[in-house]
Amino acid sequence: MAKQSTAIKRSPADQAVQVLLYLIVGAFALITLLPFIYIIAGSFATERELTERAFFLIPREFSLNAYQYILRTGDVFKGLKNTVIVTAVGTFINMFLSCTLAYPLSRPYFKGRVFFTNMVIVTMLFPAGMIPMYMVVDSLGLKNTFWALWLPGAINAFNMIIIKNYFQGLPMELEEAARIDGCNDLEIFCKIILPLSKPSIASVSLFYAVSHWNSYFNAMMYISDSSKEVVQIVLRRIIFLTSSISSDSGFDWGIWGAPPEKAVKMATTVVATVPILLVYPFIQKYFTQGVMVGSVKG
Repeated sequence: MAKQSTAIKRSPADQAVQVLLYLIVGAFALITLLPFIYIIAGSFATERELTERAFFLIPREFSLNAYQYILRTGDVFKGLKNTVIVTAVGTFINMFLSCTLAYPLSRPYFKGRVFFTNMVIVTMLFPAGMIPMYMVVDSLGLKNTFWALWLPGAINAFNMIIIKNYFQGLPMELEEAARIDGCNDLEIFCKIILPLSKPSIASVSLFYAVSHWNSYFNAMMYISDSSKEVVQIVLRRIIFLTSSISSDSGFDWGIWGAPPEKAVKMATTVVATVPILLVYPFIQKYFTQGVMVGSVKG
């Protein structure tokens, strides 16, 4: 017996529209990628090529001098290590506190749920400000410690609400069945709620991780110990030093000479951006689902 085909037959007009949509989306994707490709290509280019060609995607002559300058001028590896620590531990703290706050606020039987939710929303509308935050960090003795980068933003109200709304959309029958089986609140949270909330948790974790990775102003304000500098501060110092690049600096730059200032800036952008971009493909499948579901459930 022949199997019936379940494929939907599209009319020529539908197929033409679908092709047009793919072309439009592809064009927008290309427009988005072109600046990144140009920055990567420019970081490997020579001074002559950057001067003569206004835009290119593949350099005619490859030069690693910009990356050599970054590696020999600043403590990039130390900055990357500190940034990885700040990002990993900070994201864990953010997610632990956000999830443990979001869970009780998502339960309809929790007394005072509306009051505490409104208190969280108020912090979004009326932030404390830079000076009061600095005074609190200083008075607690957190300056020149990573805690100054972790604790002030331990919970982002918007991200917490996304998680709360996702928890709220899970069927209450699952929790009731778990209670009948003898589970307490902690077991329900760890064994049922969190495993079912992977899309939301993955998406919000990415938000927190990107925020920590790009942390520049707080690191500049609270960290003055060079051994605790994050990579953003190290790269900033390297860019300031590019004006002093000289072929007479005693370093053999090779046949291309000292790297141009523009190439160094592009190389610092690549070093600061590529590592966090490599994380996205691993959670891309959760990203759209997690954000959309968490944002529409009331």
